[in-house]
Formats: sequence, C-alpha cells, structure tokens
Amino acid sequence: MGEKSKKPDQVVYNEKTDKYDAGLLPYATNSGAPKITPTDLTGWKNSNVSKVNHQIKTEYEELKHQYEKLMAQFEYNNLIYSAEFSFEPIVGQIYHLYKKKNGNIFLSIISPNECNFQFKGSFKLNEDKMWIRLDAQANQKSIK
Repeated sequence: MGEKSKKPDQVVYNEKTDKYDAGLLPYATNSGAPKITPTDLTGWKNSNVSKVNHQIKTEYEELKHQYEKLMAQFEYNNLIYSAEFSFEPIVGQIYHLYKKKNGNIFLSIISPNECNFQFKGSFKLNEDKMWIRLDAQANQKSIK
C-alpha cells in the first residue's frame, strides 16, 4: 500500500484499518458537529455521597444498638450465672436477682414486693439456658 496523504482533521482516517470510519463512530466528527463537553457530575456525586453516608450511618447506629444490647445481655447472664442460688432454675420460670447488704448477688423466686433486698432485675430462663430480662430496667446498660 502506498503512503496516504494526511487529510484535514474533520475527516477521520483509521490508520490501523486503512479506512475512513467517520460514519462508524458514535459521535459526530465534522467541524459543524456540536462540541462534546463532559457532563458536570459534581452535584450528582455530592447528592449520592450524602445519601450513601446517611445509609451507612443508619446501619452503623443499628449495629451499635444491637451490640450494646448484646453486651448488656452478656453482662446480666454472666452476673446471674455467678450469683448465689441453691436450686436448679426451671426453663420458663421467672426469677428475681437481688443484692444482699454484704454485696453478694443472689437469685430467688421471691418477688420484689415480698422482700426487702436490693432488687436488681427480673429474669426468665429460656430453652437455650439464656436469661431474658423482663423488668422495666431492661434498657439499662449495666445492672451491677
């Protein structure tokens, strides 16, 4: 093939295929074609970054709340299993946790209105042998 002479810029010549391929391109190539300018995506990005940040923050707060709830459950289960009691707790039965004057924690079936001990909470043992808090103080982080 002989050497082709250079054509003006508005004519698209593909040297690899040795053809004029302006008609095959997805954009106009002649000098009368509209100017190709990139779209300003700053507003779109900022809007979506804000939405994504809000969604991630919401999910984080939910996970944080679940973690705090789980840690509170761990704490009171640990406290109950280390408390004094001389009976085998029954699944589904409600028990009450108290603190003696000497600081010892004990578990009892006696309800808070039937005794004068420092009440720490009411709990029920579930099938998985996990203590579930029942009283109004359930939202407290710690019962120590």
